[in-house]
Amino acid sequence: MARGNNLHHLPLQGILIVVLTLLVHGGKLSPDYYSSTCPQALSIVKKEVIAAIKKETRIGASLLRLHFHDCFVNGCDGSVLLDDNSTFTGEKTARPNNGSLRGFDAVDHIKTKLEKACPGIVSCADILAIAARDSTVYLGGPSWVVRLGRRDSLTANKTAANTFIPAPTLNLSALKSNFAVQGLSFKDLVALSGSHTIGFARCISFRSHIYNDTNIDSSFASSLKKKCPVSGKDNVLQGLDLQTALNFDNDYYQNLLIKKGLLHSDQQLYNGNAADSLVRNYVLHPSSFFEDFAKSMINMGNISPLTGKKGEIRLNCRKAN
Repeated sequence: MARGNNLHHLPLQGILIVVLTLLVHGGKLSPDYYSSTCPQALSIVKKEVIAAIKKETRIGASLLRLHFHDCFVNGCDGSVLLDDNSTFTGEKTARPNNGSLRGFDAVDHIKTKLEKACPGIVSCADILAIAARDSTVYLGGPSWVVRLGRRDSLTANKTAANTFIPAPTLNLSALKSNFAVQGLSFKDLVALSGSHTIGFARCISFRSHIYNDTNIDSSFASSLKKKCPVSGKDNVLQGLDLQTALNFDNDYYQNLLIKKGLLHSDQQLYNGNAADSLVRNYVLHPSSFFEDFAKSMINMGNISPLTGKKGEIRLNCRKAN
């Protein structure tokens, strides 16, 4: 199959609009990237995201996580959505993703709607960026202006996914280094970790924390051990935020203050170190968390996007054209 740009799928008028858009934006991300080529793009994504969350509330956290796991591997290029093929093994079976990354069907559905409205225009990478914002807002979190114009990669990188997506076992120093590699700051690390105010983690992800760590509330650890034994039941789920795992709020940070962070990496943010003051600030001032989270999501969305003539606009998010 051809893997170059897909302008040959468009009528002459569509080609001219795409070329004009590239000239106007100069290959840079822009909030109004689709204003002339697909003005209904944002409304379509929002409508479908809300419908998906109404069907299953967990999907909101899953869509947010997809954007995160996409951007941390070779930049925000939609590579996380690619299925395996004869030339590469995709990122879906990498350790941080295998058996836990979700929301692919929801993305497929959004893409189908966009292809009907604006064939060959909206990238899968941009769908992830918009869906992450819309999911956050619908679940009660902050909004931000999503910059658009990313193009899709032709390949995926399982090795990079295993290397660069932060593991739940990392300590603060390793987390700082992990985010720094992506050009993200220490504040970005603490703010983006707040995405764990929604969603669930599997027993296999928090087992070591509840059995081996000392910086955890003993009664909290005991209650989790009843759900998550030393071996077996790897896929048993626990809310990352104890009280409101389906609502975007600042409870995640409140849990850290009382040593009830679910993951080892979570509790590292409040463990007598440089992150403590930021955590306390987010507990006392939820609006400060919301503001910083929105800024950090924009920063994350800017990680090494493919623009201009790089990559392509996939017609199917699961495979290159």
